[in-house]
Amino acid sequence: MPAKDLFHNTVKTALTKDGWTITDEHLFIQVEDIDFYIDLTADFSLTLHLFD
Repeated sequence: MPAKDLFHNTVKTALTKDGWTITDEHLFIQVEDIDFYIDLTADFSLTLHLFD
């Protein structure tokens, strides 16, 4: 598994401060014979209040 890069914690902090939720770190996905290493996955929930 690759090591965290120089900006990992900075990006993670910025996403969190902006309202994102970090859902996974160091995600590994294998599709056939190709390996993917994903550093961060994040989710942003947008709620619309149409009739407040």
